[in-house]
Amino acid sequence: MMANLTQDKIKHLNQLMDARNVVLRAEIRDELLRSGDEHFQDQTGGVADVGDESVADTITDLDAAKMGRRIREIRDIEATQKRIQDGGYGVCIDCGIEVGYERLCAYPTAKRCVACQGKREKMFGHEGTPSL
Repeated sequence: MMANLTQDKIKHLNQLMDARNVVLRAEIRDELLRSGDEHFQDQTGGVADVGDESVADTITDLDAAKMGRRIREIRDIEATQKRIQDGGYGVCIDCGIEVGYERLCAYPTAKRCVACQGKREKMFGHEGTPSL
């Protein structure tokens, strides 16, 4: 069951996702090129001390996390475009009601309505939060 979206609205949402996909892929490409340059610099210059090495490791970890988020977002876009083809786009995967065009404009890959997403965040929001 597809939400009550017109072909024009679906086209608009697809354009938003295509544009975001282009940006994400460019960011990944640029990051890979930059990281290749930095790896070469590390081989030729090295890191000065343990503190500098720690900072370099932290930056590398943060860059890897950003790269992972971008890749997940590209996968979300591809999965969403498949849902459009299959006719399941715009319908909440939890309750089956329409997600809403305004929400889809803000977040085109949304799989849940606002109410179900709120419930999910309350139930599972703590999973990504580090604790002592």
